[in-house]
Amino acid sequence: MVYLFLVYYGRSKAEQIHLVIPSFLQDCNDRNPLIRALAIRTMSYIPIPVVTEALTEQLRHCLKDRDPYVRKTAAICVAKLYTADPRKAEKGGFVEMLRDLLLDSNATVVSNAVAALSEIGDRQDGVIFKLNLTVANKLLAALGESSEWGQIYILDSLLRYVPERHTDAELMAERIIIHLQHANSAVVLTTIKILLYLMNYMENRKLMDYICKKMGPPLVTLLSSGPEVQYVALRNILLIIQRRPSVLKNDVKVFFCKYNDPIYVKLAKLEIMYRLAREENAREVLAELQEYASEVDIDFEAVIVIKDVFRRYPGKYEGIIPTLCENLDALDEPESKAAMIWIVGQFANRIDNADELMDDLTYTFMEEPVEVQLALLTAAVKLFIYKAQSDTSKALVHKVLKWATEEVDNPDLRDRGFMYWRLLAINPTVAGEIVLAEKPAITTDSDRMDRGALDQLLLHTGTLGSIYHKNPETFIRNAAGKALTDSPALNPLSRQVLVPLSRPNIPPAIHVPGPGPPPPREASVSPVPPTAKPAPPAPPQTGDLIGASSSADTLDGEGENEHESGEHGDEDSLASPSGSADPYANLDNAFGSYLADEPKPQADDHLTRLF
Repeated sequence: MVYLFLVYYGRSKAEQIHLVIPSFLQDCNDRNPLIRALAIRTMSYIPIPVVTEALTEQLRHCLKDRDPYVRKTAAICVAKLYTADPRKAEKGGFVEMLRDLLLDSNATVVSNAVAALSEIGDRQDGVIFKLNLTVANKLLAALGESSEWGQIYILDSLLRYVPERHTDAELMAERIIIHLQHANSAVVLTTIKILLYLMNYMENRKLMDYICKKMGPPLVTLLSSGPEVQYVALRNILLIIQRRPSVLKNDVKVFFCKYNDPIYVKLAKLEIMYRLAREENAREVLAELQEYASEVDIDFEAVIVIKDVFRRYPGKYEGIIPTLCENLDALDEPESKAAMIWIVGQFANRIDNADELMDDLTYTFMEEPVEVQLALLTAAVKLFIYKAQSDTSKALVHKVLKWATEEVDNPDLRDRGFMYWRLLAINPTVAGEIVLAEKPAITTDSDRMDRGALDQLLLHTGTLGSIYHKNPETFIRNAAGKALTDSPALNPLSRQVLVPLSRPNIPPAIHVPGPGPPPPREASVSPVPPTAKPAPPAPPQTGDLIGASSSADTLDGEGENEHESGEHGDEDSLASPSGSADPYANLDNAFGSYLADEPKPQADDHLTRLF
């Protein structure tokens, strides 16, 4: 309890921690190994220079202590010392002493040394931790006597061994495949990760097929755990079957959703199901999907999926739009209603009564959530562009724009309303081209995942990277990337898609006398004389937000005399300098004679209200 207090007190009262250092040093030489280990561990948890300085010599002795409990504790302390002062740890030879502990006779000491070296090697500025065949075999010998977490560290460290011959990878895989039967899910996933890694360096096709067959049952067993473990397993399975489809090619039924599965588990299973679907099991998969069509979960709603189908396969399945419109009144949830509104607006030119449907949908505009309001606003503009001659569409878009810009507090909705209104005011044709521009078909991350990126992600099986489907260096600060390493045993196809790693080239601190060379100086560039720059245009004299800019002809280079254009006016301007003209007159009276509450973007008070 005193040591726990000192860890906290030492960090908050650094100026007084020197008072207890003599007691630390005394305990480091105590006859009880538990006291020695506790003292060295506590000192390593206080990253203060005066404590680190006193720790260095004691840690050197503890790494060679006769008791394995002290040695395994000291191994972890080296990683703490490296975090506090990397240069001191390297200059003191502690990294080399950790390498010596990999050959220790005690399995716990070995696993802790591996854990410390892995933590140091995973830093972008850390030393590079690699294994040769002799050390790798020594670690495999300690695997059976290690704890569960020790096994995970040792298995994970085998990623740092690069087989030079096909037989080396095959023999190592045969030695670790037994750990697929372990009860700990983390050990199982780590074993699968190492087997997938070693398969890139094998040439025995029969052995590879045998390994794939052996990996299937442990993965299926993970699906009988709790929903959190299930989800982790499913996200890893999604990566594995893309690289090795034969692992679960006959087990599509285990991914059928249960009624009490959480929605995130159901969606993960659904994505795996369609990847495992083939001619032999197509009837079973289709029957299962038919059951999901009546699913009560909001995220399983058909309208939401159909919207994505339209976006993924444009121009193919629009024949079901009438059926969707017939069931418009059955939509209650915001996401499904927003999806249906998008469909109505996107295909307003194909729906005969689109204006009537939109009129009904906008009846409760002010009571709808923001998600639905945004969809209604965009759909109303699309309807007006498609059916500009319809009085209903003109009145509808004016009503929705008025609500969005004057009666709604949400800034996103209000800003989008002003943007649409001004686009329509400037040029309805251009606005239509912008709003209705053909969008590229949507894809999923997994659809775009290439072989090289997949091989790289599989090196993070069982980690957060395998859940996010992103490499850890993209979301963890100072994390070092992983990738396959070229060797004579690497498969030709894997060699073709190797992903290069960018790691900072930092020389070992033991060889660098100072803090390092200064950064290279950039070449000086002569400043441009002030007279060489064209004078900026004078600011407009009025508060006109749109009309103060140059005319379209001037932007095209045809109006050579800007002063003359500004003096005599421009026929394409939105408003005259006096601001008395109707800025929306070129909409063919789309907004009727509604001039009393028209937005006046050229007025100063209106700018104040906007911003």
